[in-house]
Amino acid sequence: TKYYAGREKRDLKLLDPGYDGLDTAERVRRAKAIEGAARAESGKIISVEARWSDSVVRTVKVRSNGFEGEEDGTYFSMSAGVTVSDGKGGRTEDFAFAWKRHLKELPDLASIGREAAQRALRKMGQSKIASGRYDLLVENRSAGRVFGPLVSAMTGRALQQKSSFLEGLMGKTIAAGALTVVEDPFIVAGAGSRLFDGEGMTAHKRAVIDKGMLRTYYINSYYSRKLGVEPTTGWPSNLVFDAGNMDLPGLVKGISKGILVTNFIGGSSNETTGDYSFGIMGFYIDQGEIRRPVNEMNISGNLKELWRDLVALGNDPYPYGEWRIPTLQFRNVQFSGL
Repeated sequence: TKYYAGREKRDLKLLDPGYDGLDTAERVRRAKAIEGAARAESGKIISVEARWSDSVVRTVKVRSNGFEGEEDGTYFSMSAGVTVSDGKGGRTEDFAFAWKRHLKELPDLASIGREAAQRALRKMGQSKIASGRYDLLVENRSAGRVFGPLVSAMTGRALQQKSSFLEGLMGKTIAAGALTVVEDPFIVAGAGSRLFDGEGMTAHKRAVIDKGMLRTYYINSYYSRKLGVEPTTGWPSNLVFDAGNMDLPGLVKGISKGILVTNFIGGSSNETTGDYSFGIMGFYIDQGEIRRPVNEMNISGNLKELWRDLVALGNDPYPYGEWRIPTLQFRNVQFSGL
């Protein structure tokens, strides 16, 4: 049962049945429509980079253990990056992005251009604020930056090399009870959906974190032999987070003093200890209101403490990716600024 042998009969709908290709002229038209929508937002925009991509991919895997498998899939993506000038020598920039397996599931072209422009414009006047401890909101599309180190620490490589701060914590609490994460490789048209992984192991739905308790490691066949344990899979497929009951504006209203992080700019985390330091950009929140944009600040601490200080999750899982993470709220995080 370890390796896929055609037993799963699920239709994951990874291939868009209505797609018969776009010519170059249509691809260019779509990119120009995205660019035009962005530029129409303001005369302060000095540059726009717009992209459109569509593809059909067939993957065939053959292994020496007798495994044979193939997958067909379609991918559609579009993005815009915008830079604006404040007229005083300052510049801000941001982007918007969307991708889906089926063409009809993408938002309209203009919305991506408008979003990128509006995000760049609202950063104008950004600066540092005083160092201190603030509540931290991490926007859904950037939340993978703080969750990714947890997944890396769950891998067989990290465990076998004694470089995981989650070693020996299977079945123990590693986060607040608000955090429940399930890996589901069988989501129809999901970004990471699959019947088998890169080694040909059969995909399984599994609990990753259950009410803060660690329930699995990600161990491929190589590290399973090194560790003397059963393999699971080397890396997750789709990760689905239990969502909360408030949207981003609702979470903001409940914060008396905090910072909404919309972008991470550099930084690192230590896989062995869990210590982290990330550069951030975002917005200062005071008495439930967004007051001003901030940048060139850092958050630092330890990931074990950070995830135990998780207060709430939003009801807004990010729709464009394998990890459907909502906005995350943490309490009492150290920020370095002025």
